[in-house]
Amino acid sequence: MATTNDIKNGTVLKLEGNLWSIIEFQHVKPGKGGAFVRTKMRNVRSGKVVDKTFNAGIKIETATVDRRDYQYLYKDGEDYVFMDTSDYDQLTVPGSIVGDYANFMLESMMITIAMHEGAPLYIELPASVVLEITYTEPGLQGDRSTGGTKPATVETGYEIQVPLFLETGTKVKVDTRTGDYLGRVNE
Repeated sequence: MATTNDIKNGTVLKLEGNLWSIIEFQHVKPGKGGAFVRTKMRNVRSGKVVDKTFNAGIKIETATVDRRDYQYLYKDGEDYVFMDTSDYDQLTVPGSIVGDYANFMLESMMITIAMHEGAPLYIELPASVVLEITYTEPGLQGDRSTGGTKPATVETGYEIQVPLFLETGTKVKVDTRTGDYLGRVNE
């Protein structure tokens, strides 16, 4: 058991039989009345985001969440297979938990998986990944200036918008939260 004073971003709470991850919190001390904690929480299983207010100092139940790094191996039907590099145990994670992150995962990439009581809750990727463009239309002569974008398919099969001057084979940095092009990578 913990109190509302222990709340911070990333804390996972057990409320009404569900697990909720704290996205944002704010301790509020109004001039009149008691202090309270305003939170924005995401349901770990469904992804639903809700706002909830707690009175300051009340007891809340936190969940033990184990975050460990796994290596992504391959996709098996709708599921994804990961390996714990410390003991080589394999873990199968349903596609519903991986979600849109599958668009940015390459084989042998290291990914953090949050587990609760042996069951995977969610995965965390780095904020950005480097992917190679496997197909894009060639840019026209004179399209070297700022401005327009064109669709490009990266090596995971995901399509992003890139500047007109980029060509097939170019490595680009992609934001894993939004899927936006962040820049060209020179190796």
